[in-house]
Amino acid sequence: MILSVFLGIDIGTTAIKLGIIQENELLYSSELPLQTYGDDRIKYQNGTELLASLKLGILAIPAWLRNEITRISFSTAMHSLMPDDGKKQIFLWSDLQAASLIDTFKQSDLAEHFYLISGTPIHAMSPFAKLLYFQTSEKYPTDTRWYGIKELVMDYFTGEAVVDYATASATGLFDLRKKQWSSEILDYLRIKEEQLAPLADTDQVFEMLPEKRRFFGFPDTTQVVVGASDGTLAAYASYYSTGRTASLTIGTSAAVRQISKNIYLDQKKQNFCYYLKKELLVCGAPSNNGGVVLAWAAEQLAENPATFYERLPNLLAQTALGANGLRFWPYLNGERAPYWNNKIKGGFRDLTLQHTRNDMLRSVLEGILLNIRQLVKLVAENEELSISGGFFQTTALGQLAADIFATKCYYTQENEPIFGLYYLLEQPTRMIEESQQIFLPNLGNSTAYEKIAKNYFE
Repeated sequence: MILSVFLGIDIGTTAIKLGIIQENELLYSSELPLQTYGDDRIKYQNGTELLASLKLGILAIPAWLRNEITRISFSTAMHSLMPDDGKKQIFLWSDLQAASLIDTFKQSDLAEHFYLISGTPIHAMSPFAKLLYFQTSEKYPTDTRWYGIKELVMDYFTGEAVVDYATASATGLFDLRKKQWSSEILDYLRIKEEQLAPLADTDQVFEMLPEKRRFFGFPDTTQVVVGASDGTLAAYASYYSTGRTASLTIGTSAAVRQISKNIYLDQKKQNFCYYLKKELLVCGAPSNNGGVVLAWAAEQLAENPATFYERLPNLLAQTALGANGLRFWPYLNGERAPYWNNKIKGGFRDLTLQHTRNDMLRSVLEGILLNIRQLVKLVAENEELSISGGFFQTTALGQLAADIFATKCYYTQENEPIFGLYYLLEQPTRMIEESQQIFLPNLGNSTAYEKIAKNYFE
């Protein structure tokens, strides 16, 4: 048998990604879409469909390669909650049923107290908020067991519905310092610890069910490792491959993350702080409004959406820094950090008849990055950044980010949670790779953006 053939499975809110890695080399990868159901308030996945897709994805791996796999582990999306009532309805981070109730709860002294215990912001995204809503509305029996995506897949492969510390620490129910479910928070919600899954460290090994090994054609010696959450693993992948602790990913949404040995929490702006592994945490701040806003601008404002990205360098070269005084608030999708407000709205400010289409497009770009600048200042001030994600598919946006953040930015592709899993569990020889592109801030531009940023969102 070939040694150390690792299968990483990343289950997100839109897709399942599979990757087989040996000695830092990706041998095989695939991606399967996942369907989200609901409406503007309710967002959920079907757990039965999720497992069916996962099964198809694994069976699509060549049989000879499946027979070489030595370890399997999972990255799963944060903030999922599934009542164990047989329906396998998994409520996602984007579910907003608890929005009104959690807005009221945020005014209480307990909100700040629970945030400091758990490291999870008080927001409708969290399982804490969802449980508070479900308990208050009496939607489910009082003895309902509550799981999530990680528990679902662990139960499928091992017969044990367990959850790792990293995923648990994003629920709002976990004591970040004691590394156990918080009895104080559970008492407030009127649920017992037995209604939640047992906890495991992120590197804990479990035995795969014999029938699953036979079905998938895995060797008898294949280990199942519980793994961690997608956000913490993305941060670790960047850290392990570049040596830089601070990273920014802008895909549909965005997040600034910082690898840390210490718990850092801001009671007002409520950055998150989640467990990753012994002595390592991931502190950070997420935004709802990344590439999704740029895609909106391409469709609604660009002359030709198909060529929007390739025209961005010319657009930036032909327009004035600051978009001739036009400001754009990018809150088209509500916002998480630093406002944690689902009702906040976006739009143009100071728009006049003199402004052009190109001014508007530039202001959208600047508004997105000036908003993220607040998150950089919150969790990674005065640090170099590894940047990644589809937003940076043109180098012009990497340079704009460096100018607005006033820091050196390194473009890197090594931010996939699957590689984070591999680095976390296999600890391969650490080879720091130079990024594909380095962006140095233009001092004059950074000085101008610092002045603009002072009252941009007022």
